[in-house]
Amino acid sequence: MYAEERQREIVESARAAGRVEVGTLAEVLGVTPETVRRDLTRLERQGMLRRTHGGAVPVESLLPEREVSERLGAMVEEKGRISKAALDYLPRQGTVMLDAGTTTGAFAALLPTDRELTVVTNSVPVAGVLAANPGVTLYLTGGRVRGRTLASVGEPATSFLRRLTLDVVFVAANGVSPEKGLTTPDMAEATVKRVMVERARRVVLLADSTKFGEEHFVRFAELSQVDVIVTDRGLTEDEAAVYREAGPEVVRA
Repeated sequence: MYAEERQREIVESARAAGRVEVGTLAEVLGVTPETVRRDLTRLERQGMLRRTHGGAVPVESLLPEREVSERLGAMVEEKGRISKAALDYLPRQGTVMLDAGTTTGAFAALLPTDRELTVVTNSVPVAGVLAANPGVTLYLTGGRVRGRTLASVGEPATSFLRRLTLDVVFVAANGVSPEKGLTTPDMAEATVKRVMVERARRVVLLADSTKFGEEHFVRFAELSQVDVIVTDRGLTEDEAAVYREAGPEVVRA
């Protein structure tokens, strides 16, 4: 098979399945993994695919950032399991930061009412959930609210956070990969997330398995800055081992 034929088959496979893996392609095409990686690099340069950890996705799958209303109905069961597992990392008392996101929103709904917690958030929906919790002293950061994510961003938010010391931050990400760390599409949100991570004694990432292997526009944290990753079993044990090697504890709920 000529290289052009092989690369055309790779693109067709990616479009049909949504993503392709280096090992599987090497076996199916009867070539070495190194050959597949070279093919993927060439296809990425041609704008046909985008490389991810261990494979690639078609450019057609790189959709714009979805609004909160679109994301609320996705991976609901998995987000519930992630949230329950994340409770193990909630202190008995202290200061906690909850990032904007639908998984952190599910986690906020499970926060117990019998603990004395100071909770800071940049999320309007999370603040709405926590306002009725009698055990929570709630602070909502200032700043401009992004309509797409309902997260507050900008200098008022970052200035407020820089004055704080947080015991734990439960952070969200649009993409997580060994190469790029934690990423998000919006630069303003990335800036706020970066300050959250810097001001926290402990960083816990809440991310469902669809976020892994994805890379977005702006990196806001390295994997080495994350203490714990809580995800679902859609992330295989072999994949989890790759992330553990970078430093974080990985919990598959």
